[in-house]
Amino acid sequence: MGIIINKLGSCFAAEVLGIDLRKPLEEDTFKQIQDAFYEYSVLVFRDQDLNDEQQIAFSRRFGPLESSVKSNPYSGGGGQVIVLSNVNEKGEIIPPNSDQMIYLSGNMLWHSDSSFKRIPAKASILSGREVPPEGGETEYASTRAAYEALPDEKKAMLEDLIATHDYSYSRGQVAPHLITQALRDELPPVPQILVRTLPETGKKALFIGSHASHIVGWPIEKGRALLKELLEWSTQPQFVYTHTWRPKDLVMWDNRCCLHRGRPWDGRKYRRIMHRTTIAGDGPTVRP
Repeated sequence: MGIIINKLGSCFAAEVLGIDLRKPLEEDTFKQIQDAFYEYSVLVFRDQDLNDEQQIAFSRRFGPLESSVKSNPYSGGGGQVIVLSNVNEKGEIIPPNSDQMIYLSGNMLWHSDSSFKRIPAKASILSGREVPPEGGETEYASTRAAYEALPDEKKAMLEDLIATHDYSYSRGQVAPHLITQALRDELPPVPQILVRTLPETGKKALFIGSHASHIVGWPIEKGRALLKELLEWSTQPQFVYTHTWRPKDLVMWDNRCCLHRGRPWDGRKYRRIMHRTTIAGDGPTVRP
């Protein structure tokens, strides 16, 4: 029996059933998953009791993996698996008002993973190893659907614009005192095209989010006003899918045409442990 793909959101997101990702995928099955990924942008796999090695193996089917930011004090280290958790090495819940949890609260801003890198990420894969019974959802916004819904004159105005993406700018919105010089040196601001064309489908998407600081060649405040306008447009309910986590869910999304953000939960009561792998992009969006 083959896999089953059920649409979840109104304009994107789908659930993939009938598969065990701990096992090697046959080529035709992988092709079905890959085609669904390009069509739906967000894929949900239920009941996937993966370890890190199995998650890495599945992720690598889609391309080389990114390494995490070495100078990130709380989810870096340069490895291929990023652990996003409110639990310390002793198994104790980390206080919500700690520097670590304040820093990680930046993940609750709408963003595209690694858009602050010269070569931004293609996809992310997040495994819910331990999830709270309430709260802690992840919201996804389709910037492809949002772009398609724009008036033609707006599309034409945006076509050739370039935005500067800056990790220090986005994290500075929540924890400016935790931005180190090492982090600034490792992640200098980078240019990214504002409207991306997805090579597999030819469809266009807005490339925006909290890491986008300003528009190149525009006054700072004017550029930020445009980016805020586009973010508000793209995160309207009709463009958003909200994922309510179940234990052992695995969710994969296309960073090139999706934004995402985590939602709050009661971090004083509930543990939340997520393991993420990130598939590297094919190249820079802006050539020198």
